[in-house]
Amino acid sequence: MIKKIIPIIIALFMAAPQALKADEGMWLPFLIERLNYQDMKEQGLKLTPEEIYSVNNSSLKDAVIVFGGGCTGEVVSDQGLILTNHHCGYSYIQKHSSVEHDYLTDGFWAMSKEEELPNPGLTAKFLERIEDVSDRINKELTDDMTYEERNKKIREISKKIEEEATADTHFDASVRSFFKGNEFYLFVYTTYKDVRLVGAPPSSIGNFGGDTDNWMWPRHTGDFSMFRVYTSPDGKPAAYSEENIPMKPAHHFEVSLDGVKEGDFAMIMGYPGGTQRYLTSHGVKLAINKKNPTIVNIRDKKLKVMKKAMDASKKVKIQYASKYARTANYWKYYQGQTKGLKRLKVAAKKEQIEDNFRDWVAQNKRRQKEYGEALELIEKGYKLKQNTVIAQTYYSEAVFRGAEILGFALSNFYRLHKMLEEEAEEEKIKERVEGIKVRLDKYFKDYHAPLDQNMLGAMMEMFYHNVPKFQHPEILDEYYKKYDGDFMEAAADIFDKSVFDRKEEVLDLLDNPKERKIRKDPAFELASAFYETYRTISKDAQQAGKMLDKGYRKFVAGLREMNPEKKYYPDANFTMRLTYGKVNGYEPADAVQYEFYTTLDGVMEKEDPTDEEFIVPEKLAELYEEKDYGKYGENGVMHTCFLTNHDITGGNSGSPVIDARGRLIGIAFDGNWEAMSGDIAFEPKLQRTISVDIRYVLFVIDKFAGAGHLVEEMDVVKTSRPAKKMDADKAKEAKKQGSNS
Repeated sequence: MIKKIIPIIIALFMAAPQALKADEGMWLPFLIERLNYQDMKEQGLKLTPEEIYSVNNSSLKDAVIVFGGGCTGEVVSDQGLILTNHHCGYSYIQKHSSVEHDYLTDGFWAMSKEEELPNPGLTAKFLERIEDVSDRINKELTDDMTYEERNKKIREISKKIEEEATADTHFDASVRSFFKGNEFYLFVYTTYKDVRLVGAPPSSIGNFGGDTDNWMWPRHTGDFSMFRVYTSPDGKPAAYSEENIPMKPAHHFEVSLDGVKEGDFAMIMGYPGGTQRYLTSHGVKLAINKKNPTIVNIRDKKLKVMKKAMDASKKVKIQYASKYARTANYWKYYQGQTKGLKRLKVAAKKEQIEDNFRDWVAQNKRRQKEYGEALELIEKGYKLKQNTVIAQTYYSEAVFRGAEILGFALSNFYRLHKMLEEEAEEEKIKERVEGIKVRLDKYFKDYHAPLDQNMLGAMMEMFYHNVPKFQHPEILDEYYKKYDGDFMEAAADIFDKSVFDRKEEVLDLLDNPKERKIRKDPAFELASAFYETYRTISKDAQQAGKMLDKGYRKFVAGLREMNPEKKYYPDANFTMRLTYGKVNGYEPADAVQYEFYTTLDGVMEKEDPTDEEFIVPEKLAELYEEKDYGKYGENGVMHTCFLTNHDITGGNSGSPVIDARGRLIGIAFDGNWEAMSGDIAFEPKLQRTISVDIRYVLFVIDKFAGAGHLVEEMDVVKTSRPAKKMDADKAKEAKKQGSNS
């Protein structure tokens, strides 16, 4: 699969030229044998490369899935049983919840396969293979191609490669770009479309600590949920049917009861969503000074609008639980990232890299010709981007992800309006109308018009006062004048006259769709005006994008040539990666030292019946008082979460944490607050992965929920290894190695 030269891969090149340690790196698993295996073996790995990644034989990669659209999961039984995070399954748990059956609050457990709940639209993707297609694409590209010509050619060849890989099969395929467009790999998947909810703890366990504990350590969250993959009777992917059967996977994880000790080798396989490890100082400064604060301010307001309505109604609280959680997660993330970038002086470190690069380029004419314009293009690109970043962020966060009425009108009726305006064929219009009708029940089930009206008023007001006037749609300024600056009154008028906040009126419109009625609807009119202005602004930003695309492609290529002794890895892009390292605590600040694990004792210490984030279920408290932990406890203690020095990011949520023998020891669910800048700059002394101990997961399933049949379905193993008791000197040395790695 690797044609001529194996790309030398590894990521961050922060400042110093020393070799990178095992805890940094999001590695492509099909290159592990050539790039990482020896190091992993020295760290303690007991598996062969073929047991980790293989195309022809069962391997660990066959038990790791893309769960839904943005998380990872793992197969833990020969009947397709899946574990992932509670927050990954949250929206599906919420969709099944109601005031009468509040699975978010009470939890859900299927006591038989017949009770498992289907989830339309939820998929589980299994990776079949990865193939290097860089040579095939790069030989068709030339440096004198325009941005448009280059991308068109890449799309053209990629489509052909994908079609060849999937012809006469049930596979899906995707060619992805790496190293800022310097390399290309083909990923082939099997996608299963019948994934059913099996179990979820109550949010008081699955989301214990809520927003307060999010991204923080010590952590005590039982962040897991369970699903099952089903296939047609012949084992092929199929839509939901009562005739479907549980999947028979190529591989599933054994589940270990051994627990973890400080210094243990561990690895994580999963689908990290996105990093920017090659970001220059200009990009860092833009994030710190403009983009991040803008996102935080908008989301802060959105959260307040939602919470006010949610606190007033249990029904609304259930309806908006998942929406609130998604908004809150990265509201806090961007605050932490900004603080981390400043505290760790990341911009200055990036400037040093750039200075070194310039010096290297200047040493000969070939380098000057090949890479001389790289940093100049990047700097110019960011100068142009300064003019649009605030507006683009507002359009994204406050308009398209703000009041739902605008997004609903735009995504469903913009195309229909164009079809009616252009007098398209009746059959095509009917097909479009029926497609919208199918989505209405799902949309309106979790929609509350009074909340959305307040959201629209708040977002219009923020947009008007914070986005430069020349980037406003005219209609916004007209509303400001008409209502004397009272955007809440403007929103009330829009909702009073629009049909898009009421399902019955939407159905009436679809039964007799008229171009003028859609065009004159005030919500559609406002949404369309925002969209058209956004398109104009995006055109202004395209030139910046072209400069950055070419500049970064040359910059990254030059860096790899400049440092031939280094192993560079590509930025995360939601493709399968492996990261490895050790179980480690850390020292976040002077005189502060964190242990590598937490216990149920900490849950009880945090208990606060008056705060919904820290409510402890009565049954859990009883099990704690009786120390009834069964085989899942360790010397009378129930471990809850632990730390490793792995390199992960969003998308890794739900990833399996795997021991040296390939057994499941935990489920990754978070990073730590002190290293929130990690997507841009990995900091080995601080960056940690927070995982729920698999023994706590089994304890909750078995002892708390009484769903022991699910544990019996798994291959639960114990090697009965003696507890590793380090003397003081060894413990100190292990902690020192973890901090220095």
